[in-house]
Amino acid sequence: MTDSSTDRTAPVPPSPPVPEDASGHGPADPAIWTRNFRYYFTARSSGLLSWAMLPVAVSAGLLSAGYGVSTAGYAMAFLVGPFAGLVLFGGVLADRFTARRMMIAADLANLATHVLLAVLFIRGIDHLWHLYGLLMVAGVANAMFQPGASSTVPLVSRDVQGANGVLRISEAFTALGGPALAGVLVGTAATGWVMVISAVAYGTSAVCLFALRLGVVPAPPAGESLWRNLVVGWQEFRSRDWLWGVIAIWMFFAVLCWGPQLSVAAGVIVPEHGATAFGLLNCAFGAGTVAGGLLAIRFKPGRPLAAGAVAMLAYPLYPLGIVLDWPVWLLAVAQVAVGIGITFWGVMWATSVQTQVPGEVLNRVHAYEVAGSVGMFPVGSALAGPAVGAFGTDKVLLVGALVALLTAAALLLTRPIRTLGRAPERALVG
Repeated sequence: MTDSSTDRTAPVPPSPPVPEDASGHGPADPAIWTRNFRYYFTARSSGLLSWAMLPVAVSAGLLSAGYGVSTAGYAMAFLVGPFAGLVLFGGVLADRFTARRMMIAADLANLATHVLLAVLFIRGIDHLWHLYGLLMVAGVANAMFQPGASSTVPLVSRDVQGANGVLRISEAFTALGGPALAGVLVGTAATGWVMVISAVAYGTSAVCLFALRLGVVPAPPAGESLWRNLVVGWQEFRSRDWLWGVIAIWMFFAVLCWGPQLSVAAGVIVPEHGATAFGLLNCAFGAGTVAGGLLAIRFKPGRPLAAGAVAMLAYPLYPLGIVLDWPVWLLAVAQVAVGIGITFWGVMWATSVQTQVPGEVLNRVHAYEVAGSVGMFPVGSALAGPAVGAFGTDKVLLVGALVALLTAAALLLTRPIRTLGRAPERALVG
């Protein structure tokens, strides 16, 4: 185990390939499952599980304590708001102080926050501002963690695309399992104990990140101000046509299709087929996500963004199927296809960013990417209700399907995006 100061100054020789997986049950891909990636995979999965549990646990805990839906909504706003507002600064700080330091600090902040949340729920909430304040800290911590979560992948695995595929599979399992686990635990025990489990998970993540052995990590020139770092990050982002082109296209997709779809689809499916059917459709999407991750591990196209855009052509199937009143089983098939398509695109996109952008600015560029794409999702969600009221459910879903189709077409028709090739694989520490 090395001290974090070695991140910049002491390259570590590569470890020899590991022919078997950790359990000894068979061969593992040594290009993906390096020593560092095993630690990083454990850390990332632990953090994702905790993050997936938090909204369900907090909302259920508040409602069980007699608070209204509006209070639960305010709680989520205090959690998500700081993340959206501060992720750009997280990218700057990660480039200045190394991503690993920022992620460990974020994990430790989350650990302390969840311990306090556990105490708060177990003893009872006397003042809501205590809860809101702790959720703001959790949101800030995740804003500080997120940029490094992407930029660390090319440092811990020789097969960056394969590693991203594995991580997407982990995201799928935690996104499905986290809320379910939180729901069961809240139903059988106090919400506070869910927070204890989350605190342990964040502690596990911090320990695994500390155990990473990284070589030299590029950094911005010494003496530059935070503002200058932010400006340089913007210039690097803007200088790549394929990069800002994808984000510009994705912003329309997030507002007009991705953002509104969940709530609009729920408004149709739950009254007609029941909540269980809606849950099964989301599970079908999760299954598609796993399949898409597995596909992305094996299939490595020469033009990754073009291949990912072709996979995105599956996205309109689900909203179109709802409008056409497909049976639940056919909607489930559509959700599997959508999960495969959007996950394959996500892996192609993440790998392109991680391998095409220089390491010294990668955290900042990724922060601009998150702010421009994911940041527009809440806008689309907020507009879903007024849009349905003004135009009707079918029209909103049809617009979403059309926008999804146009998104894939725009990605394929934009030459810098369509023609971007694969970056050569880097020799990394093991």
